[in-house]
Amino acid sequence: MDSNMSLSPEVAQSLQNLSAKDKQELNQFVMQEGQKAQIQQTVHSLTDMCFKKCITSRISSGKLDRSEEPCVQNCVDRYMDANMTVIRHLEQMRTLG
Repeated sequence: MDSNMSLSPEVAQSLQNLSAKDKQELNQFVMQEGQKAQIQQTVHSLTDMCFKKCITSRISSGKLDRSEEPCVQNCVDRYMDANMTVIRHLEQMRTLG
């Protein structure tokens, strides 16, 4: 747990009283929630970026026009390609260094 968080004395005491297994489960839960938040932020950024780049007309029919749909698909594909390239490179650096 982050030691910089402000906790009430009661909560701090309750955390101290948890078993090692419960502390591990709580830590895993917090890490999973952090990962979910990171994924949500990535999806939000991707949506915002591709929408601004590709949606040029007013959406009145609830559908994208013929040029917007392939643009959004390409934008998402390139974003995912770039992310995977960075992840692979970072993993290589980690295993070599």
